[in-house]
Amino acid sequence: MRKVLIVFILSLVLTSSFQHSSAKSTEDSEELRLQDMLMNMLAPYIEKDLTHFYYPKISKEFSPHVTPWEINVIETRRVNGFRGFILEITFEIEPTDGGHNISIGKDRMTYEISYGPEIKLIHHTHLKTYTLPPEY
Repeated sequence: MRKVLIVFILSLVLTSSFQHSSAKSTEDSEELRLQDMLMNMLAPYIEKDLTHFYYPKISKEFSPHVTPWEINVIETRRVNGFRGFILEITFEIEPTDGGHNISIGKDRMTYEISYGPEIKLIHHTHLKTYTLPPEY
């Protein structure tokens, strides 16, 4: 049921025109609420994939944290045409250490979300690594 909701929300978000909106809004809107709902639902998948990427590089006890309101949506698209339910979302994110909210890097990720529902990472580009405090 939860995954069906993700597909539904993503399709609603795709029909709105929030693509390439990188400006931080100070007012609530239907579009912003839909985007926030989608990021809340995708956050566990994002954290899992980021953990696989960052885990061997930092420490065995480390797990990156995702802050949903800090996810910047770059692009959304339908893979199989109008009203097709294979969708892609690309975003940039700066995961944190989770405890002190220290950014550990910057990543661009693209997920494919399809009916079934299925959510899978199809592309991950690590854009930047930040210097961490010595305790890591």
